[in-house]
Amino acid sequence: MFKARVLTSLLLVPVFVLTLFMLPYQYWAALMLGIASIAAYEWGGMTGMGKLARHVYWLLTLVTGLLLVFAADWHLVEVNWLVQMQQWMTFWGILVGSLFWLLIAPAWLATRHHFRHPLFMALIGWLVLLPMWLAMLSLHTVSPWLVFGLLLTVWIADSAAYFVGKRFGKRKLAPKISPGKTWEGVLGAWLAVTIYASLLCYLVPFDWWLVPMLWGVTVLSIIGDLLESLIKRQAELKDSGGLLPGHGGVLDRIDGLTSSLPLAALFIYFPLYMSVLDTYV
Repeated sequence: MFKARVLTSLLLVPVFVLTLFMLPYQYWAALMLGIASIAAYEWGGMTGMGKLARHVYWLLTLVTGLLLVFAADWHLVEVNWLVQMQQWMTFWGILVGSLFWLLIAPAWLATRHHFRHPLFMALIGWLVLLPMWLAMLSLHTVSPWLVFGLLLTVWIADSAAYFVGKRFGKRKLAPKISPGKTWEGVLGAWLAVTIYASLLCYLVPFDWWLVPMLWGVTVLSIIGDLLESLIKRQAELKDSGGLLPGHGGVLDRIDGLTSSLPLAALFIYFPLYMSVLDTYV
């Protein structure tokens, strides 16, 4: 299990990094959409969709995203209209997704309510996955290095929590949601991210506000991990899928990103959000 986990990471991480920096924006966006669509298929399995419904669900996710990215190139719509639609979906998608993770997800974890309606859970799945994808694209337009830095934060936190929790874990973080997660693992994640952020501030250098910002990213990634664990536990599943040896499914690998990336994008674009929302008040 451990060997497979390490080998899978050694294979996937370099490939992902190469695509992040080398692929043209549109093709990288399509690749990330493909990953989100696979995660949508796994979400369908976790939330009780039938086989046909799962295929319809991930195909709707894929087709909608492809139209958003490539419609202008395919001459399906007028370019200005598409740009406005992309901006509208990105703006509101990131905002609504952020509010979900700030307000709804913590309450859901606290109550551990089991929502059973397939249509409702399908909508929640899009609320989890699409803002992550939109935030990733939006952050990529700022800099691929920004995306890489945020992803590396989540990967460092996840890996540190796994290894520290496995070696020293005694106090359960959320035993009724994910018995394997411990407070010692959380402390390991916090310490590892603190070292990583401090090195960035010292070497690059960035302002030291980066350290608490990445603490926030770490906390959000844990919330995303816990929510996916809750859905799996209610579905009596160990993993979201079996596509990645040693890791489980795609959703098992990106759960921390679903919660952290929209909030990171909201923070970076916060002055824009304030100026736009002021026009509605």
